[in-house]
Amino acid sequence: MKYEETKEFTRDFKKLLKKFASLVEDLEVNKQYRIELFHCKEIDSRSIFEIQRAGNTDGLKFYKVKKFQCKSLKGRGAKSGIRVTYAYFPTEQKIVFLEIYFKAKQENENRQRIADFIKIEIENQD
Repeated sequence: MKYEETKEFTRDFKKLLKKFASLVEDLEVNKQYRIELFHCKEIDSRSIFEIQRAGNTDGLKFYKVKKFQCKSLKGRGAKSGIRVTYAYFPTEQKIVFLEIYFKAKQENENRQRIADFIKIEIENQD
């Protein structure tokens, strides 16, 4: 599995990293035990949800990790409140992280960010 991230994701991540010091390690664990198991081995841990009506095109789908374990949020386990939104390219086995946020500060994913990502992808294909 190849991983990439948008500039916006990097900015979000750096902001959250100031508050949650374990985030770098937590993201790696979630990549390995949630995302890769879900997409490569088709093991559903009920922690990843497809974002419906996100403008999925040409096999490109968008997902949200809801049960993101964060060591900095002790005692909360998978109910940390951290959410990660990403695009999945099945033919390339590639993930592009779009957004990471803390649910207490933001209720849902930024749909405009997804729409902007789709627009950029379409332009890159032409």
